[in-house]
Amino acid sequence: MLKEFKTFISQGNVLDLAVGVIIGGAFGKITTSLVDDIIMPVVGYFLAGVDFKSLALHLGQPDEKGVYPVNIMYGNFIQIVIQFLIVAWVIFLVVKAANKARLTEK
Repeated sequence: MLKEFKTFISQGNVLDLAVGVIIGGAFGKITTSLVDDIIMPVVGYFLAGVDFKSLALHLGQPDEKGVYPVNIMYGNFIQIVIQFLIVAWVIFLVVKAANKARLTEK
């Protein structure tokens, strides 16, 4: 069983996958920073200073401290959707370039 595991781990596909996951995690952090620190402040500026992270639908009555019992944070959801779209677009471009490179190799 140990020998089978060693063979499995030493295959190129597993190593490629591991590298992809690590690079993907780092790229996710870069994308998060791009959206949170650059794109959304500019969008908020053009929408009269809206801070998307603070956009929420408050349900229930606030307590004496002004805190609502339930907050639906739709502004944060909008930011995460934008992050997803950026990551999906970049992945699309990478796959398209890889497919084009593979076609020109043949």
